[in-house]
Amino acid sequence: MTAKPAFPLPSRRGVIAAGAVGAVALAAPFVLRRRALAAEPLRLSWNAGAVCFSAVPLAFKLDLFRKHGLEVDLINFTGSTDQLLEAIATAKADAGVGMALRWLKPLEQGFDVKISAGLHGGCMRLIGSRAAGVNTVLDLPGKTIGVSDMASPSKNFFSIVLSKFGIDPAKDVEWRQYPADLLGLAVEKGEIQALADGDPLVWRHTQDPNLVEITNNVCGEYSTRTCCLVGVRGSLLRDNRPAAKALTAALIEAQHAAYADPRAAAAAYAPFAPKFPAEDLEAMLRSHAHNVTPVGDALRQQLALYTDELKSVSVIKRGTDSQRFAGRITVDLV
Repeated sequence: MTAKPAFPLPSRRGVIAAGAVGAVALAAPFVLRRRALAAEPLRLSWNAGAVCFSAVPLAFKLDLFRKHGLEVDLINFTGSTDQLLEAIATAKADAGVGMALRWLKPLEQGFDVKISAGLHGGCMRLIGSRAAGVNTVLDLPGKTIGVSDMASPSKNFFSIVLSKFGIDPAKDVEWRQYPADLLGLAVEKGEIQALADGDPLVWRHTQDPNLVEITNNVCGEYSTRTCCLVGVRGSLLRDNRPAAKALTAALIEAQHAAYADPRAAAAAYAPFAPKFPAEDLEAMLRSHAHNVTPVGDALRQQLALYTDELKSVSVIKRGTDSQRFAGRITVDLV
């Protein structure tokens, strides 16, 4: 008898291409016919390369979407953030999960997408070269920091951190772009003296004795700040608000399950990160804050804070009213 898989394999409609699709995500659609909140499966977009979204496959493994009366198909979206938000706004996807410091700038442009919840805190790290004498944030002036994307959440976040230490992120340091898997080599060659990126790729650098983790986005005032969000298309909210509410609730429940059992979350995510041992994935998840799931006023306050901080580093327009903006882009579902 053939062994039953840990959780269902994807159906033909469970694999959908959107934007620039990388490795196909494992989708496990469930149908609860008598309690289904939508006639068709909801399409949830995620980036399978980000371990911080491990709660998404965990939700399938724990049947949480089915519990909330939903059938869900996954879209592994590896295109640009603008493309992802456009895909949601134009109903190519019904909802998506992404990073606050990646989404806020495009949302300023007016996409028909609303943020319904924060998902977790943590997953970005700033790493310094011991040989270059970069052991703290204050060692960074005059140095070059490598990033995988000049508009990445990591660049935005650590620019904010630098500014809070009185360091001008535009003038006092240089930012240089490399493919993520070449950042370590760039440090070895002396081309950069620090690097900033997200888990799981940045994790390997925390294990290098020649490097030091200077800071991350789950320490100090950011220990209870969400870094990733649930975005829902506006037309879904207007046409089927109960389905949007159920999807948000299922994702929040999955996050709490990941916090309670990081080992189970790592096991659910492991097929998407075959280069990383399960114990490393578990360690990454334990270092995050998967119990940080703000909604309502708490979510709006956190997004307003991010907006103010992004204004301080010239990412968001200085004339933007942070409180009004946070109110415009969020929706209360939980």
